[in-house]
Amino acid sequence: MIWIKALHIIFMVAWFAGIFYLPRLFVNHAMSDDPAVQKQLEIMEQKLYRFITPWMILTLIFGIWLLIDYAWAAYAHMLWLKIKLGLVLLLVIYHFYCGRIIRQLNTEPDRRSHVWFRWFNELPVFILIAVVILATVKPF
Repeated sequence: MIWIKALHIIFMVAWFAGIFYLPRLFVNHAMSDDPAVQKQLEIMEQKLYRFITPWMILTLIFGIWLLIDYAWAAYAHMLWLKIKLGLVLLLVIYHFYCGRIIRQLNTEPDRRSHVWFRWFNELPVFILIAVVILATVKPF
């Protein structure tokens, strides 16, 4: 079971590394007026998204494995687990929304400002903080 947990954490870290960087590319994309730079950022966004999607899937697979084999039986009655699962679902939605933003930036580059993307970039940080606290402290 400890190997499953280790793999879950490894894949989660890889996923978060990408999910932190992808919106920064959106900020740069929104700030750029140079078509060549925008094209390069489009390529980078698409490649990064394709790169981190398997990490998300592996994070979910190993997380569900832990949930089925261990966590649900031990913690199903506790509120922290339900909140954590809700935050994970929110992060999955965020991930797929990033894919949608990539497509929108390719067709409507002026749709949102760099300031909007700067704020959008902060959401996974707050989710990470909450999930780590919930999973380690198990406050309720």
